[in-house]
Amino acid sequence: MVNIGKVIEANMKSKQEFKMSQARFDELQKELNYLKTTRSDEVAEQIKVARGFGDLSENSEYDEAKNEQGKLYSRIAEVENILLHAVIVEEDVGPTDTVTIGSKVTITAANGGKTLIFKVVGSQEADFPNGAISEDSPVGKALMGARVGDVVTVEAPRGSMNYTIDKIER
Repeated sequence: MVNIGKVIEANMKSKQEFKMSQARFDELQKELNYLKTTRSDEVAEQIKVARGFGDLSENSEYDEAKNEQGKLYSRIAEVENILLHAVIVEEDVGPTDTVTIGSKVTITAANGGKTLIFKVVGSQEADFPNGAISEDSPVGKALMGARVGDVVTVEAPRGSMNYTIDKIER
């Protein structure tokens, strides 16, 4: 016999959440609108033109246009799923004594290494080259909930690395 309570609990745990700022949410809505209107029309026109080249079984332009259409539909579904499960995080509001999403964190390698500055963001806004790390990244996971003075251990492919938290800002 199936325990309905356990099934519901398992489904709740598997629920996706995409934490992001209002600005990122707005960007994704704008992208979705573009994909469903302008880009969709462009791909439909590519298919129409390619059909005019004759036999579809040997028509590379038609195959290319259909592949583009598949990519378009895939991206539309992905963006719709992200928006459906989006959780807006107010980055300017929150504690300054612990690391949360929206925190700007200054850390120093415990072995006397270099000092790094990161902003902790949701997974949809990660931009490592510009110092924005996801809360789901190894560094982000280690930092979440930590306080100034704490030493955090980051589990990375190269092995464990220790960092001291020097400063937390909003």
